[in-house]
Amino acid sequence: MSNTVGHNLLQQSLLRPVVLEHQSKLHSSGTHPYSLYRPGSVTNSAAQIGKSFLSKKFYGNSLNKQKARLTTGTGGQVKIVPQAVLAMDPASERAGKFNLDGNIELQVDVKLVTPGSVREVNIQIAHSSNSLLLHWGAIRDRKEKWVLPSRHPDETKNYKNRALRTPFMKSGSNSYLKIEIDDPAIQAIEFLIFDEAQNKWFKNKGQNFHIKLPMGEKLLPKVSVPEDLVQVQAYLRWERKGKRIYTPEQEKEEYEAARMELLEEVARGTSLDDLRAKLMKKNDVSETKEHPVHQAKNKIPDELVQIQAYIRWERARKPNYSREQQLREFEEARKELQSELEKGISLDEIRQKITKGEIQTKILKQPDQKKYFHAERIQRKKREPTQLLNKQVAKSVEKNSEISVEQRAISAVEHFLKSKEEQNGKSVFSKKVFKLGDNQLMVLVSKPAGKTKIYLATDFKEPVILHWALSKKAGEWLVPPPAVLPPGSVSLKEAAETQFSINSSTGLPGQVQSCEIEIQEDAYVGMPFVLFSGGSWIKNKGSDFYIDIGHGSKQVQKVSGDGKGTAKTLLDKIAGLESEAQKSFMHRFNIAADLVDEARQAGELGLAGILVWMRFMATRQLIWNKNYNVKPREISKAQDRLTDSLQNVYKSYPQYWELLRMILSTVGRGGEGDVGQRIRDEILVIQRNNDCKGGIMEEWHQKLHNNTSPDDVIICQALIDYIKSDFDVNVYWKTLNDNGITKERLLSYDRAIHSEPNFRRDQKDGLLRDLGNYMRTLKAVHSGADLESAISNCMGYRSEGQGFMVGVQINPISGLPSEFPELLHFVLEHVEDKNVEPLLEGLLEARQELRPLLLKFHDRLKDLLFLDIALDSTVRIAIERGYGELNTTGPEKLIYFITLVLENLALSSDDNEDLIYCLKGWNHALNMFKGKNGHWALYAKSVLDRTRLALATKAEWYQQVLQPSADYLGSLLNVDQWALNIFTEEIIRAGSAAALSSLLNRLDPVLRKTAHLGSWQVISPVEVVGYVCVVDELLSVQNESYDRPTILVVRSVKGEEEIPDGAVAVLTPDMPDVLSHVSVRARNCKVCFATCFDPNILSDLQANEGKLLRLKPTSADIVYREVNEDELADSSSSNLKDVISSSITLVRKQFGGRYAISSEEFTSEMVGAKSRNIAYLKGKLPSWIGIPTSVALPFGVFEKVLSDKSNQAVADKLQILKKKLGEGQYSALAEIRQTVLQLVALPELVQELKTKMQSSGMPWPGDEGEKRWEQAWMAIKKVWASKWNERAYFSTKKVKLDHDYLCMAVLVQEIINADYAFVIHTTNPSSGDSSEIYVEVVKGLGETLVGAYPGRALSFICKKSNLNSPQLLGYPSKPIGLFIRRSIIFRSDSNGEDLEGYAGAGLYDSVPMDEEEKVVLDYSSDPLITDGNFQQSILSSIARAGSEIEKLYGSPQDIEGVVRDGKIYVVQTRPQM
Repeated sequence: MSNTVGHNLLQQSLLRPVVLEHQSKLHSSGTHPYSLYRPGSVTNSAAQIGKSFLSKKFYGNSLNKQKARLTTGTGGQVKIVPQAVLAMDPASERAGKFNLDGNIELQVDVKLVTPGSVREVNIQIAHSSNSLLLHWGAIRDRKEKWVLPSRHPDETKNYKNRALRTPFMKSGSNSYLKIEIDDPAIQAIEFLIFDEAQNKWFKNKGQNFHIKLPMGEKLLPKVSVPEDLVQVQAYLRWERKGKRIYTPEQEKEEYEAARMELLEEVARGTSLDDLRAKLMKKNDVSETKEHPVHQAKNKIPDELVQIQAYIRWERARKPNYSREQQLREFEEARKELQSELEKGISLDEIRQKITKGEIQTKILKQPDQKKYFHAERIQRKKREPTQLLNKQVAKSVEKNSEISVEQRAISAVEHFLKSKEEQNGKSVFSKKVFKLGDNQLMVLVSKPAGKTKIYLATDFKEPVILHWALSKKAGEWLVPPPAVLPPGSVSLKEAAETQFSINSSTGLPGQVQSCEIEIQEDAYVGMPFVLFSGGSWIKNKGSDFYIDIGHGSKQVQKVSGDGKGTAKTLLDKIAGLESEAQKSFMHRFNIAADLVDEARQAGELGLAGILVWMRFMATRQLIWNKNYNVKPREISKAQDRLTDSLQNVYKSYPQYWELLRMILSTVGRGGEGDVGQRIRDEILVIQRNNDCKGGIMEEWHQKLHNNTSPDDVIICQALIDYIKSDFDVNVYWKTLNDNGITKERLLSYDRAIHSEPNFRRDQKDGLLRDLGNYMRTLKAVHSGADLESAISNCMGYRSEGQGFMVGVQINPISGLPSEFPELLHFVLEHVEDKNVEPLLEGLLEARQELRPLLLKFHDRLKDLLFLDIALDSTVRIAIERGYGELNTTGPEKLIYFITLVLENLALSSDDNEDLIYCLKGWNHALNMFKGKNGHWALYAKSVLDRTRLALATKAEWYQQVLQPSADYLGSLLNVDQWALNIFTEEIIRAGSAAALSSLLNRLDPVLRKTAHLGSWQVISPVEVVGYVCVVDELLSVQNESYDRPTILVVRSVKGEEEIPDGAVAVLTPDMPDVLSHVSVRARNCKVCFATCFDPNILSDLQANEGKLLRLKPTSADIVYREVNEDELADSSSSNLKDVISSSITLVRKQFGGRYAISSEEFTSEMVGAKSRNIAYLKGKLPSWIGIPTSVALPFGVFEKVLSDKSNQAVADKLQILKKKLGEGQYSALAEIRQTVLQLVALPELVQELKTKMQSSGMPWPGDEGEKRWEQAWMAIKKVWASKWNERAYFSTKKVKLDHDYLCMAVLVQEIINADYAFVIHTTNPSSGDSSEIYVEVVKGLGETLVGAYPGRALSFICKKSNLNSPQLLGYPSKPIGLFIRRSIIFRSDSNGEDLEGYAGAGLYDSVPMDEEEKVVLDYSSDPLITDGNFQQSILSSIARAGSEIEKLYGSPQDIEGVVRDGKIYVVQTRPQM
């Protein structure tokens, strides 16, 4: 028999009679009659068997205690009321009617609904709020303290074990609530009403509402129910209610409610025998009566039966019995003891034999239980990844935006010191603000060469005297030397006095008094002072002011920026409160709790500000404790308050879950009561138990009493490691240093730690035991995300340690999955395994099991959150430990590990849809690998590229949301610059994203090699010579003009950029589409353009910056070498000019008198090549190729509309802006575009366009209402305005085209709501092979293909000689597809497109009338990816369409089209450039 029954038995005591090792006096003499499910432990040393009545049931996996017999129900009369049968109960009576706030009516009705026990309370309030809560409790035994009934409406929450909170139901303009009370001892309920949204309480004239409950009227004759039946009924009620964990008060309520239910059965005429048979589920009542064991029941005390049943259960290896098995086990135990009694053994002797385990027991072999996991691995449940989908998106952050909580004017003192700060520049050393009632005192310290300057300024109205001194060590008051005293100062015995002077500067918003002190010596470290004004001494909250001027402080940084992109006002407030916050963790956590709601109101950036502040604290960038003693319990209570506030935001604002999780990860769990106080008490236990009261233990003791911190967890671990290493002090220092604690930091505590550990060998075992127990206490306060303590807080525990956490009881969280404890046990068993794969599976299975509870907003939500955060963190640690295991593994295992880490990241992320579809993609890749699909590596490469894009998007979000706040707040708080520079990087590294990125980097070369992709994708194969120049973004240099041939090595290329003059090559790790604008530009301008997949090659190219290289590309590779300038002279690269023919000209088009024309009327004088080509195709292609119906607004219509008198103001403004543009003010381009959008439509234009569209069979937008026409008109104007977009303007300027001569027709087509869109080049653009067709395909509309949308399209080539055999080159990695309702698109068609020698296509905008819907794509369910036959059919059809059009024109074509329901449509074609 084991010594203890702990939390492995679900924290439930099985035996009352066995004395607890540390039993409190409250229970030493007997068992509380209502301790139904009280935790406890059993020891078999000196066990004494007492007397109490025991039940025949188990609790969970254990036997459970019986109540002592109660007097209730054994005598007297019980009142009961017959149950009502009417639908409308006339017995209902009005209990009260109240007016709230004068105009809100509250009505309360009560009635009896069940004889003798259940009373129903109906509450109705005439109030339209959706956020009303009933804050309530019950009155019993005429006591004022509320009891909390166990029966309550759904969604009721326990409020700090002091009250219940139940939300009202909404019905029209009223709110209502029904409560049923089944405890007959409850005499009344009391309540308040709370409007959560308005933070407003409704009371009854300042008091609680008090509603008396009716009692029964019909008397029953005296009846009693055997206690064992009451016990069984209580158990059945407990099972029905989901096996909740009850408080002692709730246990009592449940027990009495069970008794009343049985009494009601008896009152209806049920006999006790029938009642027993019903409860025991026995069919033959007479059998029960005649059972021989029952004849002998009274001979064996029930408590002995219970103990023997427990012994049987232990010997049977603690099986999980059903209720019937539990009852059977009791009977078997009774038989065994009866057998002993019949041998003539006395009860006392039987007691002794039980204690020694000497009773003969026959145990049936238990069938092997089905385990949730094998010894080495769990069995993961199959789940669809989309079950993890979370589309919650926080409010987007606009560039350079500022979210302001409240605006505050800068004070006169701040103005004054800001001017001083600007004067002193980089020599500013520190600054401090003191709040003195309604006034401010600000101090600025600067350290110009060889001296220290101290500026003090205040806005006091009355004269101020500075009473001050200098210090060479903290706490000293030394008289300042005469040379230091400002003019007019008076030297005293141990101080000096200096009068503040009124500042005469103009421009200040108020009066400022100031004083300036200059110190030449370096020996002083500080300046203590007090102020005297208005006849009173002014101190800093009862203490002297103190300014640090020593060399140990950090130099103040210049404030970074103006707070754009931050909740600036909130951050300013945090900075102003930092001097108070740094006193102790108690102060910091309480201030943070006060600011949580303010941060929530500021949205995403407000919570980002709290996260940044807490992160600065956690990484020790802020002072943890300064001259302030605080009890550990006060710290833990403040932590509890902060985490409660964060929990409440989490419940109501799912769009901020990710930020809130990150904030919680920086804060310990905390807890009310003695959770923190134990830190103080238990260090004394260690010292007393192990005779180590001096040296380091005493110094640590003093630090713990003064101000405990997360450092104490590390110190404790360092001491444990030191002892385990056979007292090697180097191990002690290594643990400290590895966790950021240096000797200097130990000395910096208010109660410094000077000594090293020096323990005796005979202390080893005791110290390891006690420090291990103490670590649990420390982690309970400081390490909310520590895995072991987080599991304990959720699963519950009752401490058994000697002097450690004595009497501490954490109840298990209700509603956890039945297999969850076993799963967490597996995790803890394997948490340090070298083979991390089973551990990762266990951790992720635990997170998946936990997730539904996190979505239900449990009353102990924060404990569940801390557990989830701990599991998340352990995944990252495990994967990093497993890197070595992956060094020699194959691709299958690498992919599997990627799926695990990606699953973990998705579980922790808001807006995780892209991550979920990446996960589905990897699962599909794994299946392709296992199925030996030849394209598995090519497909996996596309998923890898998409996953990298998803990680980049996540990193950009962190950078955008967090970094501005880190920079701004960090500069205000004087945080080290290096910490600010890497702030976002460290946040990312702390999560799964960094581990995932590392795994992708390992797999990438394997996939490229397997898929024969090589290290390059060459988009434009041109041999060049040039000087290497490394840049971050092509966009940032697109308007540059290099004066020598330049090879650009560029980190980021989006696809819509221009290639700058003088650039002969663009090499990038980015992956623009082969048919993107920049790719087309590169080929047209004979610029080498290629994507490099190998980071080592890219690094080598970057290392060659400034050197002259020759690039020699093939269709799949680039060879490069360094050359001398002689080769440059011979190279065609030197011919930087005249790449574009100077003979290109534009011919100005005139208005032809028509506002709209049909496709039959398209001519070169009326429309551009885009419109003419689509008209030419009509009727000339096979019927299986569709051509959309088209009309156009011809050349000159824009100019005609602009010249109309109704648009005179627009025309005048455009003239002014064009003049600015001609003068080089390129910002005018955006203003011109906005001005064009102000044009008014001419009636004749509207009428002509309507007629042409309707006669061509196209829908007229105006038929759907005026608003729809306005949408169409706005789209037309946007096409015209795109003449002035930056890319188009600079492109014409570069080739010296007259921009004024550029005219814009508008091609109008009905949008085909595409399944897929494609672009065909009938000659392979990468190789120049005219026998091959090259095609790119995207899902949805083609804008993602030709626009700057990240990721790659599906690409394939097809030999013209074998159009039925397309050859895949790459699978798609674009995360976004565009889809649209049936609509109209207005396409740009300028006279500048498709000029000989100039590629103007794609420079101008095509605008749909309706906005496209962005859809995150799931390729794993796309038949174009997964169905080989469908893929072959669609791709070969596209290739055949390209071949047909090329034959029609007789020259290579650049063709755009879509696929809808398997049919091919061509929307435009033009000559391939």
